Amino acid sequence: QVQLVESGGGLVQPGGSLKLSCLLSGGVLDDYVTGWFRQVPGKEREGVSGISRGVVAPFYSASVKGRFTISRDKVKNMMYLQMTDLKPEDSAVYYCAAAPERGMLYRYPSSYHYWGQGTQVSVSS
Repeated sequence: QVQLVESGGGLVQPGGSLKLSCLLSGGVLDDYVTGWFRQVPGKEREGVSGISRGVVAPFYSASVKGRFTISRDKVKNMMYLQMTDLKPEDSAVYYCAAAPERGMLYRYPSSYHYWGQGTQVSVSS
């Protein structure tokens, strides 16, 4: 059974940086498409970024493109989200997600089978 555990959230000032990590256990990272989502109370879960060994270019939402970078370390079975130039509107619970690799990226929560428990990111002065 695949399990995902996020870490690295916290409180940061506007303009600051944070790096989120996600450990995948119970499977091999390369066998999965993985992504980052975020959610604030009262809103739908939003796709932030996605990455797949079968797709050259990762996906980024328009609101984070140029500020966030997604990466994976298949040796460690880890996925990361480096977040820079953080803004108050980036505040949310961030989730990592995984789905079986099919050679494409998935942008919507309904496409993912496995989810982490979430980690809070708060951007405030």
